[in-house]
Amino acid sequence: MEIVTERIEIPITGGGVMGGYLARPEGGESLPAVVVYMEIFGVNSHIREVVERVAREGYVALAPDFFHRSGPGAEYGYDEAGFAQGMQLLNQLAAGEMISDAQATLGYLRTRPDVRGDRIGCMGFCIGGHMTYLTACETDVVAAASFYGGGIAAPEGPGGQDSTLGRTGKLSGRLLCLFGEKDAFIPLEQVEEIRGALNATGGGHEVVVYPGADHGFFCDQREAYQPDAASDAWERVKTLFREQLAS
Repeated sequence: MEIVTERIEIPITGGGVMGGYLARPEGGESLPAVVVYMEIFGVNSHIREVVERVAREGYVALAPDFFHRSGPGAEYGYDEAGFAQGMQLLNQLAAGEMISDAQATLGYLRTRPDVRGDRIGCMGFCIGGHMTYLTACETDVVAAASFYGGGIAAPEGPGGQDSTLGRTGKLSGRLLCLFGEKDAFIPLEQVEEIRGALNATGGGHEVVVYPGADHGFFCDQREAYQPDAASDAWERVKTLFREQLAS
């Protein structure tokens, strides 16, 4: 499928804008949309490639830069320096602002004539996986796929605010959570807490743990890349979006 891409600006609460990278299939028809949340490394080449992959499946895809307050336009590589810089920005995030940015992103998409406002989903990686979980709990997205979202089961949410896991009862759409068995950032005990909270909602949510996989298993630019797990995860995400967004 042929796609077109563009850099856009999303108006945010209180004034100002948040940058983003958008891809969509060619043509002017109204389509479902998917928000793609970045890792701590910013809207880098990997995230842009994911945005384009999603667009080729028939969606308007948008990656917002939720580091716009502390590091607008930040884009790092998968090395020690990139990790250190990304962590500095991560530590400045607050849950309330993350939710506000999610709402602003959805609001922007709903202003576009090429987007079906009632068929929006999201997906994300690392802190973007956490952002995905928050968005699923605090907005009306229909489907969400969280890849190795760190800190979801922590006692406090980003910025010392309310626990993200404690928001689980607010879920309205379907949520898919994907983890690696060997992920030192997200112990399996935390994964089981997330599974238990999701099961308690009775909402048909799913938690998948890939044997032998580490944090970042989906990214082919990282040493942790695991092709089999990445391939299976991508098929699950496509199925989720096809069932919940494209129907």
